Amino acid sequence: MKNIKSLFKKKNMKPEETKIEEKEELNNSEDMSAENLNDAIEDKKKNEKKSKNSEKDKVQELGEKLAELNDKYLRLYSEFENYRKRTNQEKADLIKYGSEDTIKAILPIVDDYERALQAFGENDDNAALKEGVVLIYNKLMSTLQQKGLKAIEAKGEKFDENLHEAVAQFPASDEEQKGKVIDEVVKGYYLNDKVIRYSKVVVAI
Repeated sequence: MKNIKSLFKKKNMKPEETKIEEKEELNNSEDMSAENLNDAIEDKKKNEKKSKNSEKDKVQELGEKLAELNDKYLRLYSEFENYRKRTNQEKADLIKYGSEDTIKAILPIVDDYERALQAFGENDDNAALKEGVVLIYNKLMSTLQQKGLKAIEAKGEKFDENLHEAVAQFPASDEEQKGKVIDEVVKGYYLNDKVIRYSKVVVAI
């Protein structure tokens, strides 16, 4: 419609006016083209900026996911290492103390041997029998010591509740004797570095 009006207007114009009109239209057309071009450039810049921001967000998101996965991996690895160490320790303890129940069951027999040896005393009438019992006792103790059995030192030592169990108390003969073990009723034992039986002792007070 605009073009038809323009043509109609041009027919009624003088040549000079027509040239001026055409020139103005050309300028307007150029101005509109320049404006459209600027708009297109602005739109392109905006799209590029949006695209860059979108890529930046994606990179940030991937970075966060990577950090999260890395954290999960480190936690899982740490848990596995703890589990492996605990399992290895349990295996080592099983090997080291696996014979504990058996040895604890044998200790009363060791006590009986020691009482038998005390009963022999210095009597030479049963020297041969005593010698045989001593040999068996020494062999038994040697075998148990190879398995890690060791007697706890008690008599004359300062009372230690981690090693000794006081079954009686006795007045000390002097100040230096106070708090010390003056007699051992039942011998205590270690298995390697673990106390498997406390020494039953009499303590001076």
